[in-house]
Amino acid sequence: MVIKTMFSNDSVVRTCVRGTYSCHWSSSRDTRRKTACCGFLFLSFVSILALSWIYVCFIAFNDHGDLNWFIFTKLKTWLNWYMLMMIISAVVATYCLLLLVFGLIHFAIREPLVLHCLHKVLLSLGLLIVTLGTAGFSVKWEEEWHSVEMSFQATAPFLQLGAVVALTLISWLVFQSYHGAKTTACKFFIMMSFLVVSAAVFLCPLVICSPCVTSNLPPKPALVGHRGAPMLAPENTLMSFRRSLQCDVEAFETDVQLSVDKKPFLMHDHGPNFLLRTTDVKNKFTDRGNGTHTSFSWEELQMLNAGYWFLKTDPFWTVSRLTKEEKNQSEEQKVPSLNELLDLAKGHNVSLIFDLKNENNFSEFNDSDSYYTVETIKKSGISPEKIWWLPAEHRHKVSNIEPGFKQVYNIVSDMEEEGGNFLNVKYSSLSAHDISKLRERNVSVNVWVVNERWLFSLLWCSGVTSVTTNACHVFKDMKNPDWHLMPDLYKGIWISADVMSVLLMFGLFLWQRKRMRARQNRSERNIPLLGF
Repeated sequence: MVIKTMFSNDSVVRTCVRGTYSCHWSSSRDTRRKTACCGFLFLSFVSILALSWIYVCFIAFNDHGDLNWFIFTKLKTWLNWYMLMMIISAVVATYCLLLLVFGLIHFAIREPLVLHCLHKVLLSLGLLIVTLGTAGFSVKWEEEWHSVEMSFQATAPFLQLGAVVALTLISWLVFQSYHGAKTTACKFFIMMSFLVVSAAVFLCPLVICSPCVTSNLPPKPALVGHRGAPMLAPENTLMSFRRSLQCDVEAFETDVQLSVDKKPFLMHDHGPNFLLRTTDVKNKFTDRGNGTHTSFSWEELQMLNAGYWFLKTDPFWTVSRLTKEEKNQSEEQKVPSLNELLDLAKGHNVSLIFDLKNENNFSEFNDSDSYYTVETIKKSGISPEKIWWLPAEHRHKVSNIEPGFKQVYNIVSDMEEEGGNFLNVKYSSLSAHDISKLRERNVSVNVWVVNERWLFSLLWCSGVTSVTTNACHVFKDMKNPDWHLMPDLYKGIWISADVMSVLLMFGLFLWQRKRMRARQNRSERNIPLLGF
């Protein structure tokens, strides 16, 4: 009785629902069924796309720094572009879902599904935003689609359970439409469509393959500090690498370049404007801000501040967690030399892996970045096996000079051709099956760059040896993956959820049939019946 009163023709709740969806605050008996149906289908279509787009944004968040850096290289202005995109996308998805909920309530209380023109305009705008975002990903960030595909190994079991719940809830409306259909053909179409969708949802765990549904959980991957701990300190500074030591990292990952006087130093950005993002070069050298690594001597690089930018831009939204002392220390950071990092690694028995940003195959070895880097490493006295040599250029000459270096490859075929056993690749370039096969051959697999717990958990279950990460402080205390199920337990959850859903649907079907018969009996006796 309370529910009927709430949704009676003149109730406040019914008026609000009607007004929100169609902007008809008074009772409307608009009979434009085809137009109304098209509007609701358009709303459902945009809502599904918006939800899918939010999922893509959530998965790609692991690599949001790459997008921000790419846009910075084009505009020369740092802004958290990815967060801006996330906020806009979240607003669009929330709006669509709320409107869809109102539409379903309209359907349930038998109000005409007349979508107001303003909503149609806003939905079209939302569709445009999602389309542009998808196109941008496909053109400039195509590799992220591999990450999305990979993510289903982690999320598919939960998406299936969510689909079962949603299907159970929607079945009420489906059965209402079925019992209200005028022809047998219409009833047949509604029921068969629903049964096909239900069967697909209930049985999809048969094809779900997740490495985290296993009885043999591999060891936890070791951590490699990507440019140190860049969420806790300015990247590629000694403070950053010292902070990563608190995470018990196995290795430091960095980027090496040579100054004009052949001194190896640490800096990720390269080419023109390579100092613009992470130093105050525009203040110290006003006319040389767009210079390359050969434009500066080591003495000049030491004059630059390499920490203030971190406090100003807050690239990972973590500055607020720093103490006043840590902020002061960040602000005082300088561009470090490779030799300083080698001393730090040697003192704490940590390995070192690095890229040579300006190496190429056309330079003579004795005048190459590889030569001066090897000479610096040898003079440091660090144990050779602590060096994970990644640059492919001049690899053979480097190996002849110092055979103790661990040779690391970023292409499987190159590793196999040269008889190597250490691979360093992007996390999305190998499947769980590929990783398992490599580990069976005693190949060490390091993947980069892993910043989110769900991704770390998935790669843990897949069996990688180590991960390069910006978020070592997040992973260091994880004792287990965020989720891991024994196969029999997952099978039990799956079957139980499906059985409960079927029983609830059967109960709703009988209830709707009883309501429809009661409605027909009242109509025959000319007894008024409330819309609900």
